[in-house]
Formats: sequence, structure tokens, C-alpha cells
Amino acid sequence: MAFEQWAVVVAPFPFTDRRAERRRPALVVSRPEALGVRVGQSVLAMITSAAHSAWPLDAPVADLVSAGLPAPSLVRMKLLTLDDRLVERQVGALTAADAQAVAAALAHLFGGAPAGRPARR
Repeated sequence: MAFEQWAVVVAPFPFTDRRAERRRPALVVSRPEALGVRVGQSVLAMITSAAHSAWPLDAPVADLVSAGLPAPSLVRMKLLTLDDRLVERQVGALTAADAQAVAAALAHLFGGAPAGRPARR
């Protein structure tokens, strides 16, 4: 199953400093036609509690109800490509305003290309 961009899902997310993973909410940042439909994978960004220490480019989620999140949360630019079959379920989706904030962070991370479009060379 291909997931739409800005879907909030529950998926196993690896720790970067040890051989373990944790089931957690994550945000689908790739478009289904880019990877999901073609190869059955999505690029996910980690969603974490707002109580954790801040990272550059963290994007707060304002509408927790639409996102399906139980507590104040941030989209963190800690990215993972994951087979869609490993995603447990979708719990919500970002609103347009929250998606715009994440798209701006992604554009900054990848050199200023508008979200959803490749940079021109």
C-alpha cells in the first residue's frame, strides 16, 4: 500500500546509536508516485515529543487531532526509507499549515528546492 505525502503513520524507527528500533509515529514525506507506487517504499521523518531537546529544522505539529497524535509533537528531520509493508497503520495526516512548515524544513535541508519538486541544475 502506498501512503500519501503528509500521512502520519506508526512504524518501526531505528535508533541511530544502537541495534534496536522503536515503534513510533512517523511522517510520510515522500509522494506515493515517487517511491510508494513504484517500489513500495516511503521516506519517513521521525515524530517525537515536544519535550525532547530541539534539533535544527524541527517543525511543531499544531493540529494534533488531525495528525492523530496524543501529545505535543515535533516532526524531526531524522529520515528513514522504509518498506510500506512494515508500516503498522495510519493514524492521521498533517493539515495544510503543518505540512507547509515541514515542507519548508525539508526545502532548507535539501538546499532550498521547493517541496515536491527536484532542484534544477
